Order: sequence, then structure tokens, then C-alpha cells
Amino acid sequence: MKTVRLNLFKDVGLAASGPVALSPVGTFVVAASVGAVFLLLGSLILIGPQPGLTFALVIGLIVYLFAVIWAAHRLSADYPHAVLGLCNLATLCRLVIVAMLFIALLQGLSPTWATFTLAILALSLDGVDGWLARKQGLASDFGARFDVEVDAAFALVLAVMAAVNGAAGVYVVLLGLPYYLFGLARMILPWLNRPLPDRFSRKAVCVFQIAALIALQVPVLADGRLNLVISAVTLALLWSFGRDIFWLRQQST
Repeated sequence: MKTVRLNLFKDVGLAASGPVALSPVGTFVVAASVGAVFLLLGSLILIGPQPGLTFALVIGLIVYLFAVIWAAHRLSADYPHAVLGLCNLATLCRLVIVAMLFIALLQGLSPTWATFTLAILALSLDGVDGWLARKQGLASDFGARFDVEVDAAFALVLAVMAAVNGAAGVYVVLLGLPYYLFGLARMILPWLNRPLPDRFSRKAVCVFQIAALIALQVPVLADGRLNLVISAVTLALLWSFGRDIFWLRQQST
């Protein structure tokens, strides 16, 4: 029987020893199950006992499970490596945090230092997962897509939280919609589905977007004083997406 050696950067996702080795999907399902427990416990600690919390927990858990099912399906279809890797576990951790913030949103929790800290942690892990993927040699289309989808959900949750809590005007929701609007446009206009060239400016605008939304989670800043910054981010997003759309249109003619 073959013994599987556990190496932190190469073999994570397999059993540490013994004849049974978990597949990437199996490892993901186990990790996601543990994540669900942390999601519920973390939400209880974050929000505390409040009326209606059970409803928010159930809805949040259902949304989280749907995201996990989608990710597991994509993992089985688009992942070429034999192990899951710390990179994808880091992205899964970000998904748990986003789901926790979503539950806080459903419960109507005002911006607190706790939500701000969670948002900072999610942003930090966003920088870690890509580095781990390169370090482990486990970069994949699945990992890139999983990362982008969690980023988009993170931005949308933060934007809606800011709008609901009055941290910024209602128009702040626009900061969470571009990715989804672009996806909808791709379904209608096939020429938008061409691969886009890698641009540093696109990544910089994304970081600017998330940083501004996280700043709105700071209790002392959740009073509308960042409206000018939000306007600037909105214009930057319109410019970034507009340039990409223009480039794609040129390639289709």
C-alpha cells in the first residue's frame, strides 16, 4: 500500500498517511463542511443573540452551500491537479467570511470594528491565495474563476451593507454590480466573451474598489464623508469596464 507524504506546499489536500488519499473534490467538500461550522459559530459571535437571527443563519447557510456546490462542480470539471492546495483553501476561507458578512447584512448589523476586521482579513487572504497557487504550482482556471467569483460576491455584500447602513448613498450599490452586469451582457452579446488581455490597471481599480468598500465598514467613517471617494471609484470602474468593452468590440470587427 502506498503511503502518502504530507508536504505543506505540494501535497496538502491528501491524507497525511495511509492508503486513502482524498481527491481535490473530496478535500474541498470536507473543508467546506468545516467552513459551514465556522460560519455558523462565527456569525453567532459576530452578531450575538438577536430576534430573527435563525432566519438569517439559515438563508446565509443555504447561499453558502449553493456556492460550495457550484465550486465543487467546477473543481471536478476544470481542475487539472491531483491535490487541492492551500491556495484554494484560502479562497474557501474568504467565501466563509463573505457568507458571514452576508448574514450580518441580513440581520441589519451596523458597521462595527468586527465587520471591518473580517473585511480586512478577507482582503488579506485575497493576496495570499494567488501567491500560494504560484508557490505550489497549482494555478488553474478553476482557482482563478473561484477567486473572481468570491471577489465579486465580497464587493456586492460590502456595497449593499454600506447602502443599507447609510455609510454612503444608495448609489454605492453600483460598486458591487459591474461584474454581474458584465456577465449578463456577455449572455446577450457573444463578442464580449473573448479573452481579455491582462492589465495591471484593471487589478488596481479592483483593489481601489474593495478598499473603498472596506473603509465604509469603519464605524467612524460610516456617515457619508466618503461619498467623494465612492464617486471616484465608480468613475474608475466605469472607465475600466468601458475600456475593456471597447477593446472587445474592436476585436470583433
